[in-house]
Amino acid sequence: MTGALGANARVGGRAFAMRGAAAMAALVLWMTSPQAARAADAASGASGATAPIAPAEKLLFLTPHLQGVASQTELDYSLVVSAPPEKQTDRVRVLVASAGNANSDVTVSDASGKVPLPDNLPCNPVILYFLERDIAGMEQATGGQRRYFQQRLRLALAASPAITDATIQVDGKPVKARKIVIQPYLHDPNAQRFPKFTSKRYTFVLADGVPGGVSLLRTDVPGDNDDFAHPLKTESLSYEGSLRKLSPPAHGTPTSPAAPPAGPRASR
Repeated sequence: MTGALGANARVGGRAFAMRGAAAMAALVLWMTSPQAARAADAASGASGATAPIAPAEKLLFLTPHLQGVASQTELDYSLVVSAPPEKQTDRVRVLVASAGNANSDVTVSDASGKVPLPDNLPCNPVILYFLERDIAGMEQATGGQRRYFQQRLRLALAASPAITDATIQVDGKPVKARKIVIQPYLHDPNAQRFPKFTSKRYTFVLADGVPGGVSLLRTDVPGDNDDFAHPLKTESLSYEGSLRKLSPPAHGTPTSPAAPPAGPRASR
């Protein structure tokens, strides 16, 4: 693990990976099938009539972000966990095996190895990876239930948060992006159980000009008096670049050198 996220992070990473497809499938159910999740809430009296899918949900979970990505392309992301004075890093890799993920064979891996994912994800699975990792972290830090934190995230996105225009730098050039910011626990009636996280902020930055569509995913836990300038903890996953890999050679065919890095690199 680059920079070593530390013993706790290694344990957390392995625990996240061992949750397997069942946990990820549950996450995908309410993210990629909001109607089903909301219908279940309505049946239990939790949210009343089924609501339409919010634009933020569509942008994050129902958009085919991997369209246009060539086969055997690896998308690389930098994962940084900063809890001053400590700062630790890891790398997350998304391998798009078939062009545009047409065969639903994309894979995600980190320092713990390959992360199990359900099939037929319409979105870039790194989004689900980041949020599931966050949910596991909240569960561990507070002793709460993962389903509860999952629901708070879903409700915050279903509330139609603003999608604002932003500009990022890709290879030194400005590229148009879209940004979503939510604070799922800000008005949570149970927030007194975990006051440190009441104002926790989630930021999503997506751009069509970045392979895989995802430029930045970030969470910030503010310092005292909601001081985001001096956060207690920040976790970010940012696009670093893409690498075109060659397919395995046929039997008896000489191997060729690896292809050079391809695709734009986003600067932060």
